[in-house]
Amino acid sequence: MEATRILITKLIIWLIRAYQITISPILGHHCRFSITCSQYGINSILQFGILKGIWKICIRILQCHPLNFKKNKNYHSFQHEKTKDIVNMDSQRNFFIGIFLIISFILWQTWEIEHYYQKTHLNNLKDNYTNSYLNSKISSSTPPNNIQKNIVHSENKDIITVQTDVFLLKINKYGGNIEDAYLLKYLDNLNSQQPLRLLNSSKKYQYQTYSELTTNTNLSNEENQCKKFLYTDINNQNKYILKNNKNTLQFTLMHYDPNGIIYTKQYLFHRNNYFITINHTIDNTSIHSIYTRILGNLVQSQYYLPIPLKNNKNKIYLSSEYEGSAYSTNKEKYQKYSFNDMKHNNLNIHSIGGWVALLQKYFVVAWLPITPVNNVFHTTYIDDHYMSIGFQSDLIQIPPGQKKEFQTILWIGPKIQDHIKSTIAPNLNLVIDYGWFWFISQPLFKLLQLIHNYINNWGVSIILITIIIRIIMYPLTKAQYTSMAKMRMLQPKLVLIQEKYKHNKYQCHQKTIELYKKEKVNPLGGCLPLLIQMPIFLALYYMLSNSVELRHAKFMLWINDLSTQDPYYILPIIMGITMLLIQKLAPTTITDPTQKKIMTIMLTAFTVFFLWFPSGLVLYYIISNVITIIQQHIIYHGLSKKNNMNIHRS
Repeated sequence: MEATRILITKLIIWLIRAYQITISPILGHHCRFSITCSQYGINSILQFGILKGIWKICIRILQCHPLNFKKNKNYHSFQHEKTKDIVNMDSQRNFFIGIFLIISFILWQTWEIEHYYQKTHLNNLKDNYTNSYLNSKISSSTPPNNIQKNIVHSENKDIITVQTDVFLLKINKYGGNIEDAYLLKYLDNLNSQQPLRLLNSSKKYQYQTYSELTTNTNLSNEENQCKKFLYTDINNQNKYILKNNKNTLQFTLMHYDPNGIIYTKQYLFHRNNYFITINHTIDNTSIHSIYTRILGNLVQSQYYLPIPLKNNKNKIYLSSEYEGSAYSTNKEKYQKYSFNDMKHNNLNIHSIGGWVALLQKYFVVAWLPITPVNNVFHTTYIDDHYMSIGFQSDLIQIPPGQKKEFQTILWIGPKIQDHIKSTIAPNLNLVIDYGWFWFISQPLFKLLQLIHNYINNWGVSIILITIIIRIIMYPLTKAQYTSMAKMRMLQPKLVLIQEKYKHNKYQCHQKTIELYKKEKVNPLGGCLPLLIQMPIFLALYYMLSNSVELRHAKFMLWINDLSTQDPYYILPIIMGITMLLIQKLAPTTITDPTQKKIMTIMLTAFTVFFLWFPSGLVLYYIISNVITIIQQHIIYHGLSKKNNMNIHRS
């Protein structure tokens, strides 16, 4: 932790110094304090640490802002310069500082992701996980479910193959668990015809799920915990296929214990569904009472994610996507528990019902214990190699001659809202993480889906939903641009006030406020409508970023996957042109040529930034910008005719 803190501190200081060398000379020196804000920031971080130092930087920048008239002993009076130049220059500096910090944070996030994958891939090449290695590393603190014993490495297996309309599964009779799961409706990648392999038992990468019953003849005897059985198929088959005229597929595995206990594991599959019902039955035909419990686990290698499952390493955009574990109990609807959380503190929580899951961006694997018994949800972090989340029930006594059935559901598939909601587990749909504004994203997705049902093209659906939303928000847009236009019209009067009272800032401020009141103009009028619209735009952003429906979804021409970047960068360039047009049309108070050049540079930077955005998101921004241009023209043209003057930028 200390090394990480030092690294982040050095990075922030390096970014500030980069600002001092590159951007600050272009903007010119207009800081209102004897020690510039950037140098003050470096000193604060070194003296107070990262969090407190950044807080002090923010306070200093706010105090340095030209509209802050609070007296300060370190304040410099630039009476030899024009007040309007200071106002414009300082406002632009604060804007550029904010943009610079945002881009720096995103670049840091990207470097961290890239560094992680390089590190994990190298570690994977060094480590060849074998049974002997795992067994030699078993810790006394490992919970009784002994996850290591359930990780499959053997190449010689007695396998049952199951094929439905959505699955191709391989089930190992030793333990009766699914080792490999292929999703037939999702390709590995666009250039391959191979289905996506979600569960994986290869040596390079382990992503597995298992469930089983444990038995004890004595409450204090834990020797038989997690004993795996070699099951036999009661139909003596090694392959099952869901027939076209059937909606379900069912088969049963059975194991006869010499002590008089019969274990049964029944699989039930449904057409066009990604949940699998797995019923465990234990029949006590012995002369003694036994104690049993059911447990289920999801295990994943920490290192080496297959390319189809990992997020795009080239992405440098902010997203709410989360990879790790999650759970839901009868007390908590949805709670994330990251791999880092597992490393520092194993989960141990009681629940009746609920579920546990491992999440990727577009896919999820989850255990849903259905039988109403008390379960313990737990996580395990094994030797820095494997992470697991699972459940296990309390021990239940089964007298001689009686049996007990446990019902579980296993979900293996994509994060599709309609499919996930069809399961009987409450709150499982929350694994589709739309961020803070999920309550807006979900109805927006419903609208997008409704449009797609008629259009059958996700790209066209994005265009139509963007048009609909921008039309609905037109009153807010009009209020925003009208306020900006009025501010533009007041500029000549504001300049006169600033020239007249350039040596008396307090009186200049008072006269400016009086002018605003007289002309009935709110200087924040252009910001408030924008703030109201921001949650909707962010909700759309996260909805388009995290919808599996856009994965490998074709639009037209060269766009074959709306979830990845434009391979020829045509859409980002078009978007950059639309942003330039918006800038040209918008009324502005910027008259300095240097500032105008900087604005152009920033537009270019944003265009480059968008090169790695998913095509679906860039398409949304293009359409939104085009609508903005049209609305700007309508609003400004109407105001120009009404006031008989040109309010566009000069």
